[in-house]
Amino acid sequence: MGACSVIEAQALTKRYGSKTAVDGLSFEVRPGFVTGFLGPNGSGKSTTMRLLLGLDRPTAGRSLINGKSYLDFAAPLHEVGALLEARAVHTGRSARNHLLAMAATNRIPRKRVDEMIGLVGLDGVAGKRVGGFSLGMGQRLGIASALLGDPGVLLLDEPVNGLDPEGILWIRNLLKALAAEGRTVFVSSHLMSEMAVTASEVIVVGRGKLIASGSVAEVIRGAGNGVVMVRTTEADRLGSLLISAAANVQRLSPDLLQVSGMDSAAIGLVAARESIPLIELTPQQATLEEAFMEITRDAVEFHGNELSGGELAPSAAGGAQ
Repeated sequence: MGACSVIEAQALTKRYGSKTAVDGLSFEVRPGFVTGFLGPNGSGKSTTMRLLLGLDRPTAGRSLINGKSYLDFAAPLHEVGALLEARAVHTGRSARNHLLAMAATNRIPRKRVDEMIGLVGLDGVAGKRVGGFSLGMGQRLGIASALLGDPGVLLLDEPVNGLDPEGILWIRNLLKALAAEGRTVFVSSHLMSEMAVTASEVIVVGRGKLIASGSVAEVIRGAGNGVVMVRTTEADRLGSLLISAAANVQRLSPDLLQVSGMDSAAIGLVAARESIPLIELTPQQATLEEAFMEITRDAVEFHGNELSGGELAPSAAGGAQ
């Protein structure tokens, strides 16, 4: 493995004619973590990945990996492994021959090919033509290709596409293990539930701009959906006190309050000060998906319309294709 690296985007901008796909985007991806790259469709994730890998030239700003442009690496496969389009492989070649060709042109020992075939579980089909592979098998081959040069940095775009539940669990554990080795692992995905259990850090973009970044817990807290369930025999009195302290209070039952705008510690102090007994004081943690929906609400390009009378609303029926 090469030296551990940091991925940096510095005011990265990409325009295609009048459309701005990436708009002054700045972030840093650190080694030792799985960092999820999240955003609605059309948010600029794939364009950003292409800019990081030198496949597109930025209109403004720059991207660096370990302080250098990707195009400046003498042996990029040894530094950066990437999976952007798993199907972008010569369909007439076998999986083994595809990897052997990559190895030969990048001064990688042949034994590494067999190691990667075993790692991704393609032993039984390594001699078969890639054109007959399922989407999941193609994803596994793409991951083998990304890891072939033992790079310190990995950029993977939707790596679990086409994988069955066993394959998803396998890639989850693999990504965590690679990060634990000190590698920089940057993963684009639309599967929030999977990122919640795979990534420890996330970067969220919308309409080409940075919306949020930080640990999964920080991003969830930043969405502002914190709710505390409070059960007490003196719900009327406690509710009035909390409202006076600028909290939002909803009465769910005679003894149960739903409180937002105040955390459980502050609620507990108010109750203790007034000698109000608490039977339950439970913070309700939002999911990553709920936080994502909240913080990207204004960045979604297309919104669905509610159905009325069993028919599509006119705007939905004639929506963008």
